[in-house]
This record gives sequence, structure tokens and C-alpha cells, in this order.
Amino acid sequence: MRLDRRHFIARAAGTLLGVHAPRLFAADAKAAKTAKARNLIYLYMDGGMSHLDTWDPKSGETAGPTKSIATSADGIRIAEYLPLTAKQMHHGGVVRGITSTQGAHAPGNYYMHTSYEERGTILHPSLGAWLSVFEGPGNPDLPASAYIGNASRHPGAGFFPPQHTPLFVNNPEAGLRDIELPKGLSRESHEARMAFAGDLDALFLKKYPQREVKAYAEAYDGAFKMMKSEDIAAFDLTREKKELRERYGSDPFGQGCLLARRLVEHGMRFVEVSLHGWDTHTNNFVGTPDLCRKLDAALATLVDDLHQRGMLQDTLVVVTSEFGRTPEINVNLGRDHYPKAFSSALFGGGVKGGFVHGATDARGAEIESGELRVPDFNATLAHGLGLPLEQVVHSPSMRPFTVANKGKAATEIFA
Repeated sequence: MRLDRRHFIARAAGTLLGVHAPRLFAADAKAAKTAKARNLIYLYMDGGMSHLDTWDPKSGETAGPTKSIATSADGIRIAEYLPLTAKQMHHGGVVRGITSTQGAHAPGNYYMHTSYEERGTILHPSLGAWLSVFEGPGNPDLPASAYIGNASRHPGAGFFPPQHTPLFVNNPEAGLRDIELPKGLSRESHEARMAFAGDLDALFLKKYPQREVKAYAEAYDGAFKMMKSEDIAAFDLTREKKELRERYGSDPFGQGCLLARRLVEHGMRFVEVSLHGWDTHTNNFVGTPDLCRKLDAALATLVDDLHQRGMLQDTLVVVTSEFGRTPEINVNLGRDHYPKAFSSALFGGGVKGGFVHGATDARGAEIESGELRVPDFNATLAHGLGLPLEQVVHSPSMRPFTVANKGKAATEIFA
């Protein structure tokens, strides 16, 4: 491991009470040998994506009007609403048979992001925060991770220090706001002012050495460091060719996926992009095809773009949701919440090309093989990133936690 990474982990170990640095090094070194991917782009389908109309299509009454189509991977059929993605399936595969204990949106979203059920006494970290703690930022001039979309339900860093919180970007086309110095203020004058402010704060920081106070100062330092970095250009989508931007899609999700690629290209390790609207209790067969058009263009272009740039082998692209939808079609031509069985898709990042993990029955209602609980699915992603699944980290209240809540990784998904 690099020396700067060791120093970071040592600092993290000192901050997170109860983590013994030598043990953390040993666990990290062991896990690094299993790493298949360096980066993760996490595409979250907010609202409960219908597995039956995307990754696990069926026939007969359960299917409704949805038809399945062949893909570039032998034996994999997906819904007709994803024709562009079908041409990229040889770069990845589908995980059928994920099951959750949470059937409501907020708890399901939280559970999928953290592997832990909601508790009123603690906020658990997301996977991006765990990656930040164990690995540090991929680019020291940028935040360790980013969330592109509506962040109202995102758990962020949980109980970890604030420096592990993702950078929240609501509008990918707007770039970062307030990153330019005020007109007439030179960089030298600005740095002198900040140095003076630091001197004034020094006595207060010494008197009140709490983690929250230190984190507030570090947040300012990180922001100013990013302002001076050339990598701030990663947020400027106008630097991309018009044709490529159009391929991704002109909607916020499509442009968010393009931004995700640019951020990973500049060293950011974990980027999440959300696509909302999958809660199709009514008119499922109108809403889902429309959402799939946005997903299809962005996902297929992202996978191909990463492949063409030689980045796909090191970048795991994940498409997932909090739960699936019912095999039964309700009176409003919609599908209701269904946490018992649903699907996700994985591309690149060392996964086997054209794989299928797990299977549901003819209705998509029961898992017949390859069941993965939500913690197991997240453990699989963590395994792909080389994170130590068994390493115990203590929260500030000295409660023990692991990256995926003792989930068991489906290692056979990876080559």
C-alpha cells in the first residue's frame, strides 16, 4: 500500500474509536488482493424498479404487455424497453433473486444503501463512505465520493466523520456553484485572509477539540483546496463533444451518468446517480417504458464509453433499487411494492461477462436459486472493491459495525 494511504487509515483509525491501526492494515492488505474494481458507479432507481419489466421479464399474464428480447450475451433476455443495454450485456450480467426485509420506500432505500435497518439512535454509513474510510480519496483534491440527484433520503457518511460525506450535486449541467473568487479578490489576498482566519480560530480549536469543530474547519480547507485544483474541470460537461452528450441523454440522469464518468476519470472512486419515478402503482406500462428510455440511453452509453476509454475493467457499474414490483397487475394497471424478490444489473469491474446469478419462478414471485439478501448483495459490491468484509469498525458510541452487516459475498459473480 502507498505510504499516504497508510497515513490516512491511521488517522481514520484514531478518529473512529476502537479501531486498532495494525489490524486495519492487515485486513486492508488481505482484502486488496481480492479487489476486482477500483471505482464504482452506482445507478440507483429510486421508487422500486419493476424487475419483471427490466431484468427478469416473464411470459403470460404476469408479463402484461412487456416482451423480452435477446441480448449480446447468450442466454440472457431482458425487457424490450432496454434495447441499447441489450447490446452491452456481454460486458456484465444480471443478479436475480435479491430479497429485502423492507417494503416501504424510505426504509428500503436506507437498507439498500447501508445494509442496516433504520434505527432512531444511529445513522449508518453508505458504501461510498466505507470506501472512503478504508481507502481514502482517489484524488486528494476532490471529495472521495459524489451523489448526483435528489439527496433527501441519502444516509451520507452516517456515523463516520463528515469528510467522508459525498459531495451532493443536484444539477449535473450546472457544475459547481460559488467556486470562483469574488471579482477583484486575488488568490494571494484570499489565501492571506484564510491564513489570518486560521490564526484566529487556532485558540478556539485548541480549547474545543471536538470532532465536529475540527470537521467544520476541514470542510473549509477541502473546499478551498478543490477550488485551486485543475480537476475542478471534471464538473464542466461542456468540455465533452455534443454528440456524446446527446447519446447519454439530455435529461438530468443521462447528464449525471456522463458527469459520473468524468469524475471517475479524474480520480473519484465512488459516484452515485439517481433516477426517480419508479413507484409505478398506476400505469406501470406507461411509466416504466418512459423511465427505461432514459436509463437505457445513459446506461448503454456509459458502459460503452468506459469500455472505449479502457476504464470499464476497473469500474464497476451497478443498477439497483430498493425493491421490485408485484407479479400481479392491479386495477390501475400498475404494480405494487415487492421486496420478496427483485433484480439488479452489474457491468465491468471484474464481473464475468454474460453472467446470470440466481433465478425466480415463472411469475417472478419466488426465488428458486441464488438468493441474496440485501447485505449479501452489498457485500458482493464491497468484495469487488476489495474492502475487508469482516473488519469491525466502532462508531463514536463504541458500537461495532462491518461494511455490509456480515453479508456474504457472491464471489462467483467475478471472473
